[in-house]
Amino acid sequence: MTNLDAGLLRALRQAATDAADDGAEFYVNSGWRSPEYQNHLLREAISKYGSEDEAIRWVATATTSPHVSGDAVDIGHSDTTEWLSKHGAEYGLCQIYRNEPWHYELRTNAIDRGCPRMYADPTQDPRMQQ
Repeated sequence: MTNLDAGLLRALRQAATDAADDGAEFYVNSGWRSPEYQNHLLREAISKYGSEDEAIRWVATATTSPHVSGDAVDIGHSDTTEWLSKHGAEYGLCQIYRNEPWHYELRTNAIDRGCPRMYADPTQDPRMQQ
C-alpha cells in the first residue's frame, strides 16, 4: 500500500477491520502504480481492445490515472466489493465507475451525503479528459 494517499489508506484500514467483523476479507489487487506501469497497462489494453478509444474505457493514461497519484485502489473478491457497495460510503470509499465494480476512491463528503453518482466508465469522468 506504498504511496497511497494517507486518508485513503486510513479509510481502507478501518473498512477492512469492520468488514472482517462481518466475515468479508479485504484484498487490494492494485493501489499506487508508477507512470511506467500505468502506461504498460494501457498498451496491453489497447492491444486487447483494438484501439485507444476503447482501451481508455478500462485503463487511464499515466497522466490521468488516480492510481498513479495514489488516490485509487482496486479491490478484489466479490464479497469485499459487495460489502463496500453497502458500507463504503460510511468510510468515504466510493465506487466511481459503473463498469469497474472493483475501483474505489476516497470521497470524504460521502460520509455525510453518500457516494456521488457513478460515471458509466472513465471516459465520462472529467478528470480523465486529456
